[in-house]
Formats: sequence, C-alpha cells, structure tokens
Amino acid sequence: MTDEFKTIKNTSEGFYSEKRSKFLAFAHHVESVDDVKELVAQYRKKYYDARHVCYAYMLGAAREEFRANDDGEPSSTAGKPILGQINSNELTDILIVVVRYYGGVNLGTSGLIIAYREAAADALAHAEVETKQVEEVITYDFPYVMMNDVMRIVKDMQPRIISQTYENTCQIKLSIRQSEAEQLRQRLAKLSFS
Repeated sequence: MTDEFKTIKNTSEGFYSEKRSKFLAFAHHVESVDDVKELVAQYRKKYYDARHVCYAYMLGAAREEFRANDDGEPSSTAGKPILGQINSNELTDILIVVVRYYGGVNLGTSGLIIAYREAAADALAHAEVETKQVEEVITYDFPYVMMNDVMRIVKDMQPRIISQTYENTCQIKLSIRQSEAEQLRQRLAKLSFS
C-alpha cells in the first residue's frame, strides 16, 4: 500500500463550448462529503439559470469514496466523463463541477461525453497538483523523566508534533507518514521497558 496521494492545491476553472452550449468547469480540493454538498449547493444557487450542474468527486487516500452525478443529462454522459478525468489524473480529495448552459442544439450522447470530459480536463489543466502523504496520529503518555529519550526519537524520526502537555504524566501527540508509524510506535514502546 502506498502512503502518498495526489490532490489539487487551488481552485481552478475550465471552459468548453460546443454548438452554442457553454460548459463552465470548477475543480476544488475537498475533504468530506459535506464539503462537496456545500459547494454543489453554492453552484446551483449561483448558476440558477443554467440547465445542468453536473459533478463528480473522489475522496480518501485509498480513492474508495466517489460519486458521479448527471443532473438530468442522459445517463453516464456527464458525471462519468468528469470522474474519468479525476481517475486518469489519479487525483483524490477533489470535486469537479461542470455547469452547462444549453445553446439550443442537442449534442447527442457522444457530444455530451466529449464536452463534459474536455471541460473537466481544462479545469484540471489550470490546477496545481500536489502529492500529500497519508499520515497516522500517535498519542504517547510517559513520565517526565523520560522526556529526553522521547524527544531524541522525535528529533530522529521527525514526526509533526500536533500537541504536547508536560505535567506529572506527559503526553505527546505526533503525526507521521503511515509507512513509518509502526517503527515510531515500536521505538516509543521500547522506552517504556528500558
């Protein structure tokens, strides 16, 4: 299993036009279904006069949570091509919304598929892609006398310190790349027995 995934940093826009129909595409970094629902609702409100507001999203480092929505277009002519662009770029934690203004001429099934695919591709072409690491959070409780030993491991393995408290019993919360989490756990566990 890999502990890296690709997503986009910024919000980006794309455009495609065919036979007077206009396709406005917007790509967003999202982290939950609630983020998706909120953004789709905003686009429906902003572009209330548009014929269709279609979208697709992919969530999670494992890329297992996704959805494609045709919003009244013929089945699989809008959401699937948008999702196809997300998949071909191996992205996750992303939402792409494509707003269609109907130009009066029917594009047909293949025309719609091309239009939604190209609009989504244009939005992704303007997006800044970044690779992120899947991290795991480890919380460790220890007596104050072990502080130097714990901090030596932290300095050596360089996890991100989320929080730390120093009282009779100290606690440190660390975030580390998933592939290194077990090693960090084992090194901290060995301290307890030394």
